[in-house]
Amino acid sequence: MSESGIGCQTYWTGIELFNDSRFFDAHEVLEDVWRETSGPEKSFLQGLVQLAVALHHHSTGNSLGAGSLLTKAHRNLSGYPPEFGGIRLGALLRAVSAWQRALEQGVPPPPLPRVEAARC
Repeated sequence: MSESGIGCQTYWTGIELFNDSRFFDAHEVLEDVWRETSGPEKSFLQGLVQLAVALHHHSTGNSLGAGSLLTKAHRNLSGYPPEFGGIRLGALLRAVSAWQRALEQGVPPPPLPRVEAARC
């Protein structure tokens, strides 16, 4: 994740897959990074994996599974600063919250969340 972090290139590949709406593939790649990580980044990566799985569940019609994993993802990601892991986490968390509200209210969800880089 950091320049010297474990799986940096793999991490960004997972982010690209996520932004291409290839949520199952993103989950697989990010999970590999998660397995290799320890310390404060572990819960962050778990949250990203859970978010990818949630959106995959939604794409297959499993709204209940999507809602449950969105809640877990939000919980795991919310303890980090607004910019963490090279991404704009605050913006991502706002998108996750909007999805949670839509699923809870039974209304169509907003556009798919995207992971934006914090810096160029």
